[in-house]
Amino acid sequence: MRIFFRRISVPLYFAISAGSAFSQVKYANAWLDLGTHARALGNGGAYTAACEDVSAAYWNPAGLAFMKEKVQLSLMHNEHFGGIVKFDYGGLGLRLGNNGAGAFSVLRQGVDNIPNTLELIDKDGQIRYDRLTSFSVADYAFLASYAHLLPVEGLSVGGTAKVLYRSIGPFGSGWGIGLDAGLRYVREGLLCGLALRDISTTHIYFSYNTALFREVFALTGNEIISRSSEMALPKIVPSVAYRVGIGAEDPVHITPALDVVLTTDGRRNTLVSGRPVSMDLNVGLEADYKNIVFIRGGVGRFQRVMETPEKKAWLMRPSVGMGLRIKTVSVDYALTNFAQQGNGLFSHVVSLTLGFKAVDQTNSRSSRKKNDFRPMRNR
Repeated sequence: MRIFFRRISVPLYFAISAGSAFSQVKYANAWLDLGTHARALGNGGAYTAACEDVSAAYWNPAGLAFMKEKVQLSLMHNEHFGGIVKFDYGGLGLRLGNNGAGAFSVLRQGVDNIPNTLELIDKDGQIRYDRLTSFSVADYAFLASYAHLLPVEGLSVGGTAKVLYRSIGPFGSGWGIGLDAGLRYVREGLLCGLALRDISTTHIYFSYNTALFREVFALTGNEIISRSSEMALPKIVPSVAYRVGIGAEDPVHITPALDVVLTTDGRRNTLVSGRPVSMDLNVGLEADYKNIVFIRGGVGRFQRVMETPEKKAWLMRPSVGMGLRIKTVSVDYALTNFAQQGNGLFSHVVSLTLGFKAVDQTNSRSSRKKNDFRPMRNR
């Protein structure tokens, strides 16, 4: 019995991964909801209005137009579920003229070194550990983004085209495409953002190499499929933040932020559950000293659970973080919960952002002094 279980363990694992195409057809790229960049995650995910670096390609592409360097490189790594699942991000942003910017980003979430036991037992019934191999199950997202400042002072628009790919080792794969868009408006200390994610409705189409596991998988009694699909319906994220200075010459700044996450795929277990629109909130607060040292905290992803058959309770995803910026180099850290709320499994997130050549914004519509957007004479 033990040998039998080990022999079918890989097909069962594959079935669970691929079966989501039927049980959760509306959540094709749900893994992307984890978010990227430690600054944003330490802020509770309330970053749609505040983003103005290369990571804006993910949160709100319109924020790319406010990049302060001609070139930005950002990297992030974290592990969750006890280090089993690894999440990595890399982004490269480029200023294109005074009022435009582009970015290319790659995200990966995967489980590596999964034992493949399909060939563990040979035809004579002997266990052959030399035939034991391993594979990975991973999701990839490739983002190409562009943003441009509009003639209205402090207003920008942006868009992201994304290609999604899922690799299930030698057993199958899937491809999909989607579109995001965003707006950002800045006036003095007021920051407003609007992100429209999966506005095209993102579809992913899968094909499976059933010849590799048909014989063993048939022992489970489940239906064997060769093709399937998933989709993600549009999501709307309006956001607001306000940056206020404290003290003489404003050495300390505090920036509270709020993201309202509106999903359009029916009832979800969120703060407000409705049909077809459900609503959730991400709330964050960032404090900085002279834009060098940062402390952050936030909450998001509210969920109602049954503590007992008679009692319900609200859970949420808390997060804290800190950051250090020296000239054009930023190092950020966040401690947050990516797993099921309430299980106490927190993840450490670290990101690094490097900037090259500060932008001369004399003739740019994003030019500002002390966050004050006023008409410039030499535009």
